[in-house]
Amino acid sequence: ENYQTPEQKIPETPLDYPWETCMTIGDAWGYVPNDNYKSTTKLIHLLINIVAKGGNFLLDVGPKPDGTFPEPVLQRLTEIGQWMYINNQAIYSTKPIAPYQTENVCFTQGKNGSVHALYLLDENKALEETITLKNVPKMPNKIALLGIADKLKWKKVGNDLQVALPKTTTKLQYALVFKMD
Repeated sequence: ENYQTPEQKIPETPLDYPWETCMTIGDAWGYVPNDNYKSTTKLIHLLINIVAKGGNFLLDVGPKPDGTFPEPVLQRLTEIGQWMYINNQAIYSTKPIAPYQTENVCFTQGKNGSVHALYLLDENKALEETITLKNVPKMPNKIALLGIADKLKWKKVGNDLQVALPKTTTKLQYALVFKMD
């Protein structure tokens, strides 16, 4: 056994050996007409949670009998790809960094030492003008929001960071990624 593969679940804490979560995009391991597919937001949040704990995400997608994918699957995979295009540095070649997750924020560390705070957006809630990143692993000298060119206004409050979001943040979806150096 080279690594563990929990199916349809994510460990509560990081594991001290290689692992990946195997999970279906819907309710079934194979194609089922009109399956109950997870939302793009849910899938990206699962990916972030897994990577923040040092795991890999194996997403099962069952093709239809003709070998094509159902339209909802194509839509979700496209949306995940668009999010990854902007935020890939917070996912690829990263390692976990304690505290891994605090409330709706997960943390990863890049090869160059940058810490990424991945703020999970609620599908059913409007984004506030100011957000708090709680218990950041280390206090940064500068912060950038991936996908937004605007300079951020932020301040330290104890072990937390309060970040004022620029108006252009509204074009971002699923999860905001703050790169902290």
